[in-house]
Amino acid sequence: MEIRKIRLGGLLLSSNVLMAPLAGYTCYPFRMLAYELGAGLCFTEMVSANALKYEDRATKRLLLTTEKEQIKAVQLLGGIPAVMEEMAKSELLKDADIIDINMGCPVPNVFKSGEGSALMLDQKRAAAIIRGCKKSGKIVTVKCRTGVREDKMFAAEFARMCEDAGADMITIHGRSRSMMYDGVPYYSEIEQAKAAVSIPVIANGGIFSAEDARRMMERTGADGVMIARYGLENPFIFGELTKKVCEKSAYQLLSEQLLLTSSLYQETFTLLYMRKLAAYMMKKRKGTKRYKQRLYQSGSMEELQKVLWLIFGQDNESAYQPGKEVR
Repeated sequence: MEIRKIRLGGLLLSSNVLMAPLAGYTCYPFRMLAYELGAGLCFTEMVSANALKYEDRATKRLLLTTEKEQIKAVQLLGGIPAVMEEMAKSELLKDADIIDINMGCPVPNVFKSGEGSALMLDQKRAAAIIRGCKKSGKIVTVKCRTGVREDKMFAAEFARMCEDAGADMITIHGRSRSMMYDGVPYYSEIEQAKAAVSIPVIANGGIFSAEDARRMMERTGADGVMIARYGLENPFIFGELTKKVCEKSAYQLLSEQLLLTSSLYQETFTLLYMRKLAAYMMKKRKGTKRYKQRLYQSGSMEELQKVLWLIFGQDNESAYQPGKEVR
């Protein structure tokens, strides 16, 4: 796929390979890892505007960042225009450069509350949310789906509404809400949306290899791709696509993640996050399943470090090379 920079307002993204916001994973340490490996933009985990309004401590933790994160992008979830506008302007988001509005989350409790992908059924309210967030003076992007059901998809129409309301970029997950996270993406829906607007369109969904990413770009004509779960399984994908060389092994990356996370978060959070990330990264490694129980039972930093070495430390290939799949 063609790697190029993307202009968003006054920002220039270093590449058109983006990391998706993923609840429980895209905390500050992982975002910094993805940037190091070649990602052009990473988002926080989904942040509830309602929870922020009431200053929920756990929600505020999702916003943790430092000056080392050069572009700060927050994904905001909400269905009430006034609340979304208030939070976009709030002191809590003063450091954010980009607000990404979640209009694609398919889970039942979010949908029933009129948030996430439910906003695709109420374009008037969705437009009001975009306009309200734009009043913050920040760059505003939207993440949505091709539609709510497979028999009624309208990505191009929705993309036009987003652009007319002031969105600076739109990311389209190539599945409808009813498809959740399974099934072949509807490339044609993303292609039609790309043709309908002048703002950048990012394609997302069903990308589990470099070949999938190339196919997505070729079949949709999108300006870039957004990697989701495969970015957890193989973070080296960012370098593979952008040709950014990384000389570190998976063990080195995880050790650095452990060190950085423990310096910023409490031990309970660090262990939980690191166990989940390591479990993703060991998925297709031969002979590592026998360590899974030990991984989840690790009760201290020292014990977790030992298990990480058992799983990842014996790699013969200690460095990643572009064009070569990581085992």
